[in-house]
Amino acid sequence: MSEKIDVKLKDIQETLLLPLWGRAIESQKKDPLLLDKTANEVINKINYDFTKITKNVREISRLGWVARSLTFDRIIKQFLEKYPRATIVNIGCGLDTTFDRIDNGNIYWYDLDLPDVIKLRSQFIKEDSRRRFIINSFLNYEWLDSLKIEENILFIAGGVFYYFEENQIKEFFNKISDSFSECEIAFDATSRVKLANKMVVKRSGMGEESFLKWELKNAKKIKLWDNKIKLIGEYPLFKIIRHNLDFKNKIQTLISDLLKLQYIVHLKIEEL
Repeated sequence: MSEKIDVKLKDIQETLLLPLWGRAIESQKKDPLLLDKTANEVINKINYDFTKITKNVREISRLGWVARSLTFDRIIKQFLEKYPRATIVNIGCGLDTTFDRIDNGNIYWYDLDLPDVIKLRSQFIKEDSRRRFIINSFLNYEWLDSLKIEENILFIAGGVFYYFEENQIKEFFNKISDSFSECEIAFDATSRVKLANKMVVKRSGMGEESFLKWELKNAKKIKLWDNKIKLIGEYPLFKIIRHNLDFKNKIQTLISDLLKLQYIVHLKIEEL
């Protein structure tokens, strides 16, 4: 048996283990909502004590990471129907494995994250001619010049933006708007930061540095940041899986969606 790989990450980066664990646990079921073989392989190679996460994280939180992945998969696949040779940038990629589920054989894919994350990621996932790593903060904009774009470009950010202040996210969106005449952005948001921190971050045993900061009560607000930004959709997180859940989880996920505890925002930037 090969030796397992240690995880040495800062507080915020350590949260990348939560969705990885959630997808792996789901994939181990007989009839999973999401089959993510890569996540299952990675988690079996990591030397990390998941006991506290397994004991304290509620089922609804784990289902949330599954639902987020399924929603992003759907958004990306619809984008690729229009732009088969699209460029996809996975902001704050962590140990995300979306590429392995949606690759059509033609896309250009970039995984962007901080040095310690990419160092860990590269031990499980390898680059090739269409899949590249970018070692940087998404707020250091020089990486934008390195992107290869043949058709259109889609930015995805799962579990990222709400760890930053609103003015930082606004600056990023304005930069993207200035840099591209047309593109799309999909990310998850929360309208209730305090409740999200209580239900997910604290329960999983993460430090206070991992607390969420930015809450977005209505995605239409972002359109006011730049008149090139258009709202394509605002999707309740659990809607995509609710019909497959038992009664208890159907009620809990419905309440979460009504409170907009977490939801997906899909934007388009286009020339006026």
